[in-house]
Amino acid sequence: MAAKGRTQNAVARLFAHWRGAVAIVAFVLVWQILGTMSSTFGGKIPTPIEVTQIFFASFVDDPRYWRNWAASFERVLWGFGYAQLFGIPLGIALGLSRTTEEIVFPVFEVLRPIPPLAWVPVSILFWPTHEASIIFITFIGAFFVIVINVFDGIRHIPERYFWLATSLGATRWRIFLRIVLPAVIPSVAVGMTLGIAITWDVLVAAEMIAGDLGLGRLTWEGYVSNTPEIVIVGMISIGIAGYLSARIVDYIEARLMPWAQHDPKFRGRR
Repeated sequence: MAAKGRTQNAVARLFAHWRGAVAIVAFVLVWQILGTMSSTFGGKIPTPIEVTQIFFASFVDDPRYWRNWAASFERVLWGFGYAQLFGIPLGIALGLSRTTEEIVFPVFEVLRPIPPLAWVPVSILFWPTHEASIIFITFIGAFFVIVINVFDGIRHIPERYFWLATSLGATRWRIFLRIVLPAVIPSVAVGMTLGIAITWDVLVAAEMIAGDLGLGRLTWEGYVSNTPEIVIVGMISIGIAGYLSARIVDYIEARLMPWAQHDPKFRGRR
C-alpha cells in the first residue's frame, strides 16, 4: 500500500509539472500571436522570438548583465536577512510582553501602512550611499510582514498551554523553547514566503530610482532608451530571479518544518 501511494504521488507530481509546462508553452504562443498582431493595431509588442534574439545577441555573454543579477540578489539577501534578524525577535517580544506591545505596537501600526516606496526619498537622504538606501528599502518591505506574522502566531497560541506548563513547574525559558518556538515557526515560514515576494517588488522600484546596477535598473534603461525588447528581458529576468528566491525560501521552510512535508495542505500549495 505504501509503495502504491508513493507511485500515485509521483504520477500526480509528474502530471502537475506537465500541466505547468503546457501552460508556459500556451502563454508563449499567445504572446507571439499578440506581438504579431500588435504592429497592425498600434503599439508594437516584442515577440518571444525577438526577445530571445536580443537576449542571445546582447546579454548572454555580457558580464554587466550577470553583474545586474548578482547585485539584485545581494541586495535581496541583505535586506531580507536583516528583516528576519530584527523582525522575528520584535514579533516575539510583542507577542510575549504586554508592556512591549503597549509601548511599541502603536508606533508600529502607524508606520506599517506606509508603502515601502514612500521610504525611498527618506532613505536616499538618510543613508550615505545608494547601495545602503536600496538595502534599507528591501529591509522595510519584508520587516513589517515578518513582525506581524510572528506576533499573530504567538497571539494564537492557546492560553491553556501556558497554564498547563506553568502548573507543571516549567520555567519561562522552557516554556519559550517547548511551546512558543515550535508554535511560531509556521508563522515565520509564512512571513518569509510573503516577505521575499515583497522584497523583490520594492527592490526593483528602488533600483529604478537610485541604483546603477540591478535587474530593476536594466528594465528602466530599456524604457529610457525606448527598447521594449530590453524591458521584456529585464522583466523576465526579474520573474526568474523571484522564482528562484521563492524556491530557496521553500527549501528553508522545509528544513524548519520537516513534519509539514506530510501535511496535504503544505504539499498542496507547492
